[in-house]
Amino acid sequence: MGAESHEGAASAALIATLGSLLDPVEAVLKPLGRVCVAFSGGVDSSVVLALSSRVLGAGQVLAFTAVSETYRDDELVAARALAESLGVRHLTWQTRELDDQRFVANGRERCYYCKSTLLAAMERAAIEVGITALIDGANRDDLGDERPGLRACAEHGVRHPLIEAGLGKAAVRALARALDLPTWSKPAEACLASRIAYDEPVTADKLRQVAAAEDVLRGLGLGPELRVRHHGDIARIELAADAVERAAAPALRDLLVNRMRALGFTYVTLDLQGFRSGSMNEAPPSERSL
Repeated sequence: MGAESHEGAASAALIATLGSLLDPVEAVLKPLGRVCVAFSGGVDSSVVLALSSRVLGAGQVLAFTAVSETYRDDELVAARALAESLGVRHLTWQTRELDDQRFVANGRERCYYCKSTLLAAMERAAIEVGITALIDGANRDDLGDERPGLRACAEHGVRHPLIEAGLGKAAVRALARALDLPTWSKPAEACLASRIAYDEPVTADKLRQVAAAEDVLRGLGLGPELRVRHHGDIARIELAADAVERAAAPALRDLLVNRMRALGFTYVTLDLQGFRSGSMNEAPPSERSL
């Protein structure tokens, strides 16, 4: 038996052992018949897309992806490749968030405005092909954070198969690995606007600055879990615990500071609490602007 056959057998065995995770998700999906999946290309939406194709058939599934300056270009490339590998029809839509002054103002409801616009477009696209069920990749762990986008989902009738099945991030990654999805070990990503301090306007220049700064960190081997939070002239860097120690070493620290200052930051700080999703939500509202 060749290496590929061994890998396939191993994956089949792993999927069989994960029935307690698969069955609840499949039970949510089966009655829906045809679905449109809000597909970012991350691990959560990849699992939902793959399972939708598996349960309902690829022809019954539409993947819908936002194209925006708030996401990295390589995210779209990966999303397209995965949808193609699953044989699922894939639509993209240019969101143009920076034309919406409510989004640009960057208040606490920023994600609500963005998500509402996206879901309205997704709903129209789905209806055009006879699909009424909208689903996404939100998981149970998302319920513990500030998520205005979930309110927009509720208003548009979006179902959350992973939440309904009671699955959190760890279970979702286990399923992704069992399904041989290339995203199974992919670090959590988020809209680049989430790196900009609340009430500081979101601009294309700031988004590019953040993306370039995070590329610097990856290039220095400080990933995969990382964020560069944009506080005006200040870059607040979040890294995994072991990477914090390496970044603080004199040789790498000086290089890191120089690279960040070359991107336009005046001050470069290393957050000693390390990487954590949603850290902009930690400060009280009155303290969210620097």
